[in-house]
Amino acid sequence: MMVPSDAPKEKWQRVLSEPLLHFVVVGVVLFGAYRLLAPAPEEAAADQQKITLTKDDVRQLAVTWLAQGRPAPTPDEMRSLMDQKVTEEILFREAVSLGLDRDDEIIKRRLAQKMDFLAADLATLDEPDNAQLKAWYAKRSDRFALSPHLSFRHLYFSFDKHGEAAREAAEAAIPSVAGKPSDSPDVASVADPFMFRNYYGDATPEQMAKEFGPDFAKALFTLKPGSWQGPVQSGYGWHLIWVDSIEAGRVPALEEVAPSVKSAWLDERYAEVKRNALKEMRSRYVVSLPTVTKDDLQHLEVPAATSAPIELSAQ
Repeated sequence: MMVPSDAPKEKWQRVLSEPLLHFVVVGVVLFGAYRLLAPAPEEAAADQQKITLTKDDVRQLAVTWLAQGRPAPTPDEMRSLMDQKVTEEILFREAVSLGLDRDDEIIKRRLAQKMDFLAADLATLDEPDNAQLKAWYAKRSDRFALSPHLSFRHLYFSFDKHGEAAREAAEAAIPSVAGKPSDSPDVASVADPFMFRNYYGDATPEQMAKEFGPDFAKALFTLKPGSWQGPVQSGYGWHLIWVDSIEAGRVPALEEVAPSVKSAWLDERYAEVKRNALKEMRSRYVVSLPTVTKDDLQHLEVPAATSAPIELSAQ
């Protein structure tokens, strides 16, 4: 009678004791656990490439469309707008994945501009109340001071016609115009034609300094209303002046300039928010700058082919 051989049993024991088999089994277990706990590569890739437009996105597209003066978009036009939006997002993501956003001066400017707009948005979150505006205005009211202004008519005596005797010609005309209305044709006939206006209403010192020169403007605001006075010299010649009315400069009440004060308050708040945000961001960087001397700026040459200036606008 034959006794069963233990050879197969011993063979399996040798196989099961092989380290290579242990390694394979452990690998299979780990791979299975990973597949259970982590999404499949295809699913993860699909999530990363997912593009979703919300109802708010669609509404914003429609609002932008209407803002261009067009009628309400049709369903076909909305589908086209959404398709354009998706295409834009795809192109943006692909450009970023290729690194096209790096070392591009235009993109740097646009992103910096958008950060600037974010700072502006933060600044406008604050709406000053009346007490804040009063306190702020009390410290800065001189910034809103109203310039003196006057209304006047003048008679002009030209250097070109009278030469060095232009002043004497103006003085000689005073008796013939005294006591006559400022707008009388007889009064105007004694003077020379003037290339600009003969009458100026609500003129400020700054305006008159630009048109006639600072010395003329300074002398003009020392005159009294109601009579012919002068002569006063300008860069053009000599003038007899009739002042209709004059009002001294003053600091207005807050109620008179409230919109301008609020606008200035918001501008200052914006500058403060922007300055603090930039300071905080800059603190996270170590900035290294070269020393620049005059020699470094000598013999600079503009490249033969230069790009046209780029105008940036918020979108």
